[in-house]
Amino acid sequence: MTLAPHVIANERTYSMPKRCAIAICLDGCEPEYLEVAIDEGLMPNLKMMRETGTDRIAHSVIPSFTNPNNLSIATGRPPKVHGICGNYLFDPDTGEEVMMNDVRFLRAPTLFSKFYEAGARVAMVTAKDKLRALLSAGLKFDEGRAIAFSAERADETSMANNGVENASEWLGMPVPEVYSAELSEFVFAAGIKILNEMKPDIMYLSTTDYVQHKFSPQEQGAKDFYAMFDRYLGELQKFDVAIVVTADHGMKPKHDNNKEPAVIYMQDKMDEWLGIGQARVILPITDPYVVHHGALGSFATAYLPDNCDINSLITKIASCPEILKVISKEEAIATYDLPGDRIGDIVMISTENLTIGTSKDRHDLAALKEPLRSHGGLTEQEVPFIVNKVMDLPSAPELRNFDAFFYATQAAAS
Repeated sequence: MTLAPHVIANERTYSMPKRCAIAICLDGCEPEYLEVAIDEGLMPNLKMMRETGTDRIAHSVIPSFTNPNNLSIATGRPPKVHGICGNYLFDPDTGEEVMMNDVRFLRAPTLFSKFYEAGARVAMVTAKDKLRALLSAGLKFDEGRAIAFSAERADETSMANNGVENASEWLGMPVPEVYSAELSEFVFAAGIKILNEMKPDIMYLSTTDYVQHKFSPQEQGAKDFYAMFDRYLGELQKFDVAIVVTADHGMKPKHDNNKEPAVIYMQDKMDEWLGIGQARVILPITDPYVVHHGALGSFATAYLPDNCDINSLITKIASCPEILKVISKEEAIATYDLPGDRIGDIVMISTENLTIGTSKDRHDLAALKEPLRSHGGLTEQEVPFIVNKVMDLPSAPELRNFDAFFYATQAAAS
């Protein structure tokens, strides 16, 4: 099949690659992780890539959570376009709080589906399965041109649904524990094998932030993780490929001097100020992986009663030292490109080392074994953006992590 020179996805024009265009999303990769590992000589391949290619800082989308940013990378657009503004949402029509990991919540086609429609060969491997269905929407697996699976459920894959039969057996690696660095290593190893066998035009590799939630950049567990990634990066660069390394969000410590989670419980505050149950605080970080973060992040939204004086409430919340920013729905839509029907009447963002909870009695933090590290706010918005080719790129705030494939395909087309 002769491929068209360009592909249009969500009103952006992408170059058709002449060699594989790869975007790697290092989940939770605060730039300091790379600085520490490189300074200690643990990442010679990434160090060389920075020196001989292009090294920038980009901004993630807000909220700086996994699902919104992965879908922005996959669509090339902010949440206002694709509709995924968290891991979790409140449906005012039904009164239910639901996980936002079903394809029915996706409002825009992925660029993967558009490249596939144009005849390209497309591959993606995610660490967690919560992303896989969303990212693979629109792909067909009966033509030998698409592979999409998660490391988490690699032993459940089929040709019909994923483009590969039992990916764990195919790769020769057992399915890793979900709370492990090995889950991300599985992703990298699969990427190497896919390059060897399938020779895709587009490939996306997305990891888990288990390590980043668990270890600071100075701790050995983090150093071991980035040394491992660097070895696979070296293997990837043996192929004739264009690579962009970025992240979905950063990661900051969110605990007090006693290593206890630092939290402002905003549902308790709302109950005190407005009456019990009058407002409803939603935490979009909520997902099944509570060992990571205990459902505590730095971004929250709240649905308010009809008779609420929103401006007065915003002033009251803004006076809380734990809160960095509180704005109305309208301002949040304009500032952060969020879908207005999927956020509440106000948006709250906490300071760098604080998180926002609902009610103290609703958070079971027993699964947290280490001092809390989390994300979601403005202080976790800076992420790396590194290309293995010299390119004339802007920096943050103009450069966004969701520009990854726009520049990867440019690099791969020349």
